[in-house]
Amino acid sequence: MILAVTGNDLDRAKETLVKGELVAIPTETVYGLAGNALDEKAVLSIFEVKNRPAFDPLIIHTDSVEKVMQYVSDFPEKARRLAENFWPGPLTLLLPKKTVIPDLVTSGLDSVAVRIPNHPILLDLLGRLDFPLAAPSANPFGYISPTNAMHVNAQLGDKIPYILDGGESSVGIESTIVGFENNETIIYRLGGLAVDDIEQVIGKVTLMPNSSSDPKAPGMLKSHYAPRKAFFLRNKVISENGNEQTGYLLFDKYLEGVNIENQRVLSFNANMQEAAHNLFAYLRELDTLPVEKIIAERVPAYSLGLAINDRLQRAAAH
Repeated sequence: MILAVTGNDLDRAKETLVKGELVAIPTETVYGLAGNALDEKAVLSIFEVKNRPAFDPLIIHTDSVEKVMQYVSDFPEKARRLAENFWPGPLTLLLPKKTVIPDLVTSGLDSVAVRIPNHPILLDLLGRLDFPLAAPSANPFGYISPTNAMHVNAQLGDKIPYILDGGESSVGIESTIVGFENNETIIYRLGGLAVDDIEQVIGKVTLMPNSSSDPKAPGMLKSHYAPRKAFFLRNKVISENGNEQTGYLLFDKYLEGVNIENQRVLSFNANMQEAAHNLFAYLRELDTLPVEKIIAERVPAYSLGLAINDRLQRAAAH
């Protein structure tokens, strides 16, 4: 059995990746399970360690647009404008791939999902590598995404050799994935970059519905992000009889008459950035409590609230 070492040794992280092994990496969105995107054996290891289905493609990460151009065959004008405005950041672009990217990374699709993350430690690491990193979230497939090194260690610490600790993920939910088809701009996955911000730069976009088995981009499956406990989503949450057996995930205030220890409030100021930052960490905390089920309430459907509700909806579909 492997026992992961956690630390901030960039040389060790680089050496591990160069050897074709996996490293958990910090990003501003969530922690990723990273391997050399050009090494099919390393990519296969990612799928195996996560128990991720092979039809769910991966995102590749690098540190400059110049490097991105080595891996994509076309970079449309709208994509360039988004990159100029939001890279480094929680934006993933779905672009036609060059043959250097293995089909395993893209699940046989012609496009590759690529982003430049906004995390200083990861950007430093990427600058030391001559290959991009394929990196889905560093958790068993379908479970809550990790937002710190301890989360990764608890879930995958016996399966990977090194966890690069970069502190808490500042955004807290995965990147927004944007692609381009037939003069249309398509949001394939809602995420840490709000739709409003994207539309201010390039105009109207189309939201792609999630898929059960035929995703066109990473992270589109209907069931995802789920706790182990039974999980239910409500438009409005009221306390239930026997509520000591229930955990509650709430938007901006506590429920009255319920043990506060069984409640987590995403943002007492109704701040969407704070709510997104806390989402997965609070879900994970509730999942460790001695409760039988978790009930969450939808948040207002604007800005990052759309992405938060998307994650809650898919957790409830588990």
